[in-house]
Amino acid sequence: MNKHSSHPTEQFWNPSFEYENRDDGTVIMRQKGNLPEHLPRLADYLDKWAEATPDQTWIARRGKNGEWDRVSYSDAREKAKHIGSALLSMGLGADRPLLIMSGNSLEHALLGAACFYTGIPYAPVSPAYSLVSKDHAKLKDIAANLQPGALFVEDRNAYSKALAAIAAEGRQVIALENADAGTVPFAELLSQDPAAADAARANVAADTVVKYLFTSGSTGSPKAVINTNRMICAMQAMVRDCYRFLEHTPPVVLDWAPWNHTAAGNKVSYLVMTNGGTYYIDDGKPAPGKIDETIRNLREISCTWYFNVPVGWDRLVDELERDEALARTFFAQLSMMFYAGAGMAQLTWDRLRAVGRKTTGREVLLASSLGATETAPFALACTEVQDRSGNVGVPAKGLSMKLVPNGGKLELRLKGPSITPGYYGDPAKTAEAFDEEGYYQMGDALRPADPEDFSKGFFFDGRVAENFKLNTGTWVAVGAVRANLVDAMDGLVRDAVIVGENEAELGALLLLSDQAGRKERAELNTLLLDKLGAAAKVSTGSATRVSRALILDSDPSFDKGEITEKGSLNQRALRANHADLIARLYSSEAEVLRA
Repeated sequence: MNKHSSHPTEQFWNPSFEYENRDDGTVIMRQKGNLPEHLPRLADYLDKWAEATPDQTWIARRGKNGEWDRVSYSDAREKAKHIGSALLSMGLGADRPLLIMSGNSLEHALLGAACFYTGIPYAPVSPAYSLVSKDHAKLKDIAANLQPGALFVEDRNAYSKALAAIAAEGRQVIALENADAGTVPFAELLSQDPAAADAARANVAADTVVKYLFTSGSTGSPKAVINTNRMICAMQAMVRDCYRFLEHTPPVVLDWAPWNHTAAGNKVSYLVMTNGGTYYIDDGKPAPGKIDETIRNLREISCTWYFNVPVGWDRLVDELERDEALARTFFAQLSMMFYAGAGMAQLTWDRLRAVGRKTTGREVLLASSLGATETAPFALACTEVQDRSGNVGVPAKGLSMKLVPNGGKLELRLKGPSITPGYYGDPAKTAEAFDEEGYYQMGDALRPADPEDFSKGFFFDGRVAENFKLNTGTWVAVGAVRANLVDAMDGLVRDAVIVGENEAELGALLLLSDQAGRKERAELNTLLLDKLGAAAKVSTGSATRVSRALILDSDPSFDKGEITEKGSLNQRALRANHADLIARLYSSEAEVLRA
């Protein structure tokens, strides 16, 4: 992709590509040149920075006294050795991983470092499986698959029901707080002789498993995605090749996103560690009552690279526009803004670019990418300044991208050193995930920004399995329709479920924004009707025109797989679980908003 003139050439990549065009319409696209040399194991990077910059803060979290508690690189390595030796003495190893049930914390980070330093696989799982779920079904499935040798929770009391649900003989519980008899206090791990960890470190190889990350399980039990040293380190080499400022500017990151997801747990956290930077754990969250903590932290920390999901940016841009001092601190060292997890509304996109230009006098890159848990996750990235949101970029160096015609779309498949070898304990699902040439089948469709020049990047064109046909036989690209509708509703809707399979016209179930929730229903209905009608007038056909809508009054259910922790909707699950509401949408006129 060509670089925008406002970006120094050393800040980002400038890739060139080679292509293979097949008779069936399949296109193979890859960057020219080889992936840059890189260290093969995460332990190598911890050693590197513990020796090169021993006093540099690796990770920090605000303590109860309001000050930042910090762990340096040298301290991290020393503690990782002690903890690693303790875990080995508890019988943990390749076939007896550590299950981390709690969220982001200094202790979680140190346990992860101890595991990758000694070759013990670990699995960070969503705290919601323990604290939100009523039946703990997904947690039970995970424990049955992995057979973990030990479990870690921050607070033994808070997790008592979840622990009871998966307790079994031989599973030891490590707790930071309220460690009762029979529970190992976290502090005890730090007193173990580190000799065993040093010995184990020598046996860690590129193909040693670092962790298991779980898919959402929206269509069944969560799948355990194998993450090896090779795939993570290759992925980070791709990141450095793309974001070249990382090589001369150690990253400073403030991040709230959960480490049981690949975006924060792999890309962001290891982006910091492999480049000798500092990671500040944000105990805020893009939600009412939680965003204030994020704002407090951003008043103190000037990031070089900042990530959020679109709903987080929706809330943050309000504060950046309102508070010039906050904006100055936020943009002081920032090389780029990044979003993922869902599509960003064009209104938010425009406002963020504008406040960036106003504050800095320059264009601050706002970008997205596309990847998956199975791709470690970095795969496609965009570094060219765009006027519209949604361009997910081009394939990273070292990856081969295959685009296969499928139902009028281009289905995305990827192959390379950062792709998972498969799913732990599930050879059948592993076989299904790869095609006959060894490409991982993403299940996503892409639309080229310029059909004549694929180097201009691609737009996400929906999940292949989410798309459906109208009764005319016309395919509906759900992802694109949803994004356009949300944009057209001008901040009144935070998301939408697109429906209409085997119907004559499209409909939508609308999830209202906080802004809409403050309005009287009669006024709101009038506004929604106006926006829906305006959007319908500029639509090009039945497969893009949403003609009717209903407000979805109930929040999407986590236990039913309708929504992820990051707020992304599962369109298929929501359509299946709201069949009665969809039937009303097409049979009743009383409540229906008609364009």
